Amino acid sequence: MRKIVFLDRATLAPQIRLRKPGFPHELVEHAQTTPDQVLERLASAEIAIVNKVQLTADLLERLPQLKLIAVAATGTDCVDKEYCRTHGIAVSNIRGYAINTVPEHTFALMLALRRNIVPFRQDVLDGEWQKSGQFCFFNHPIHDLQGARLGIIGEGVLGQRVADIARAFGMVPLFAAHKGKSGLGPLYTPWDVVLETSDIITLHSPLTPETRGMIAMPEFRQMKRRPLIINTARGGLVVEEDLVSALDEGLIGGAGFDVTLPEPPPADSPLMRIAGRPNVIVTPHLGWASDEAQQALADQLIDNIENFVAGSPSNLVMGAY
Repeated sequence: MRKIVFLDRATLAPQIRLRKPGFPHELVEHAQTTPDQVLERLASAEIAIVNKVQLTADLLERLPQLKLIAVAATGTDCVDKEYCRTHGIAVSNIRGYAINTVPEHTFALMLALRRNIVPFRQDVLDGEWQKSGQFCFFNHPIHDLQGARLGIIGEGVLGQRVADIARAFGMVPLFAAHKGKSGLGPLYTPWDVVLETSDIITLHSPLTPETRGMIAMPEFRQMKRRPLIINTARGGLVVEEDLVSALDEGLIGGAGFDVTLPEPPPADSPLMRIAGRPNVIVTPHLGWASDEAQQALADQLIDNIENFVAGSPSNLVMGAY
């Protein structure tokens, strides 16, 4: 009988079904777990499921019976992987489940901002349609996606999928060369050219020491076409205070952000201060969270656990075993 403990089940929507693993087990689910509760809750667990709960070396060294940490997400920053590598704890993650949901959310933000859906909706609620006295009114500009230049920062599966959708809209996708690097091949457009010529810039990069703060005031000042900035990747890629300044100075046309740093953001954070502006949309990190994607994640999570117990582990994180 293997004990499995899910420390933060509430990070998946309640309608998502977590199937029972096909081996004798006890599964204990906690909606949320605070740092001071981790040790007690994992005291007799052989398998831990986590999404955002931090599992540090200090905690892990007091859990010698732990054999697998199944992360219910792609990112594994919540786990001290070096400790796991040197102490024989396997770490698995989820891959490939968000190939539709994140790009669709990217385009939802893009379309809403290009067509000013949010301010037009507010105008309708405020009675502006009736005041106009005609069949439509033009309080805000409307722009097509057709023909727009889309700068894509991040050329992985999500960036590639965004490019595919962009081409279907008749856009011109440009994959930005990595900042400060050249000679990366024909897929890439030079970093400076992407900043200077894009009508929309969308981020699909991981957050690493190299990418942290890669869009800041110097980059905003290079943006000649007042682009929209879309971030469905990671908070921290864009310097939020500089984003506010860029909006205030008219260097960019608007911003659609699904991610912040930290999450949730403080009420007085830069993004929260501008969230009510008509050319800004902030959503609570739900680009990944369509029901279809969450169910695929949950199914893959149990697959990883079953495969580990069967002796054929899947989706092991590099260096974790």
